[in-house]
Amino acid sequence: MHVPDGFINAPTSAVTGVVAAGAIAVSLRGARRELDERTAPLAGLVAAFIFAVQMLNFPVAAGTSGHLLGGALAAILVGPFTGVLCVSVVLLMQGILFADGGLTALGVNITDMAIVTTVVAYALFRGLVKVLPRTRRSVTVASFVAALVSVPAAALAFTLLYWIGGTTDVSIGKVATAMIGVHVLIGIGEAAITALTVGAVIAVRPDLVYGARGLQQRLKLRVNGELVDAPDAPGAPGAEPSPAPAPVAARSHRKVWITGLVASLVLAGFVSFYASANPDGLEKVATDKGIDKKAEEHANADSPLADYGVEDITNARLSGGLAGVIGVGVTVVAGSAVFWAVRRRRGEDASPTNTETTV
Repeated sequence: MHVPDGFINAPTSAVTGVVAAGAIAVSLRGARRELDERTAPLAGLVAAFIFAVQMLNFPVAAGTSGHLLGGALAAILVGPFTGVLCVSVVLLMQGILFADGGLTALGVNITDMAIVTTVVAYALFRGLVKVLPRTRRSVTVASFVAALVSVPAAALAFTLLYWIGGTTDVSIGKVATAMIGVHVLIGIGEAAITALTVGAVIAVRPDLVYGARGLQQRLKLRVNGELVDAPDAPGAPGAEPSPAPAPVAARSHRKVWITGLVASLVLAGFVSFYASANPDGLEKVATDKGIDKKAEEHANADSPLADYGVEDITNARLSGGLAGVIGVGVTVVAGSAVFWAVRRRRGEDASPTNTETTV
């Protein structure tokens, strides 16, 4: 759903740019509360994983494909504020290096794909986990539903932006029907990917899933006919797990991080070659409804990595795979740098302030 330059007029693009900048500023502050020894190492990896999976377009209807947006996945794994930053980093890397998503439309894309998807998905997710049984399976189910709804929500947001600042005279009703219809189908794929990923992480390290925190139930014992909380004995069912020694926790985090990075590299460097070549939902609707008549060439169309291929490498498989590997590497480095800086700022804010005492 990457919006190119020329779909939305300059005033609307400028306003969404301000909205996006404001949301990123708020998210930078909010992420300080979310990023800790568990989420900080994972956040950069989540951004790289989203980049990799976005290269895997899957068929959803005749002549149409879809790909992960990632807002729901990021919000559930590392928190909503950090999730907005994760998707924003991905969109920035794609726009600058791969000419995917217009630079003047960057505010539109961040507003639509990072903010709307994350806010809608996480709000729905939190509502569901409050009413569902407090189990890991409920987290996975809630992830599926939240991700499913977030995609047509983003399609509706784009439709509203096009209604406000579209550059062609097209019936907004037709655009809305086409956009929401195809993106409901894409949402099913988004939901499946999100639920499988969240479920896989929960199975190995449930403490790393931000959205699953606080769901553990205490063991109840019946004493004199009344149910009371059991003491938190180490190893007792329902008790909070005892904190692992620092070296053990570090090794466990490292194993998850390496596994996720390898999976991202394989997906972007190899599996992406087999992705659907059909246009995604927005591209298909734009062509069918004529909203792409004033689309502009990307400012970085001559980038050596434009269109997810490496310039001067004629072998399509090698070119696309190498571009994917470079993209994952750049995204994980950029994302990790951002989240390291945010976490460091959190540590500085938490440090006691030196004050002078006058005698």
